[in-house]
Amino acid sequence: MSQEHNESLRIQQIASLKPKHFADLIRAAQLIFDPAAGLSGRHIEVNWQEFGIPHDVVGNLKLLGQQYQYASPHIPSDIVWSQLTPETRVWFLNNKDKLWEFEELFPALDED
Repeated sequence: MSQEHNESLRIQQIASLKPKHFADLIRAAQLIFDPAAGLSGRHIEVNWQEFGIPHDVVGNLKLLGQQYQYASPHIPSDIVWSQLTPETRVWFLNNKDKLWEFEELFPALDED
């Protein structure tokens, strides 16, 4: 195993990070990248700072959301962790239990 992988696992254990936290982060990143969920002709402008996400973190999450736009959110945690900036890692650790709320704020557009 690589040193980065070992460090990622150690941090996850210390911070009580679970695979669901990383899946929630990917789903949030997908929404931050495209709040309209890919619906053609629909453009939604969101001020993510109003949701408590600093500008630098938004930039990092948009890149992550773009990369995994159509992917399953169940990406190995060490891969996700390695793509987070230090600022995003801190924000993620502080907000890991609230990330699922983004899906509630932006429900699937085909739901009734």
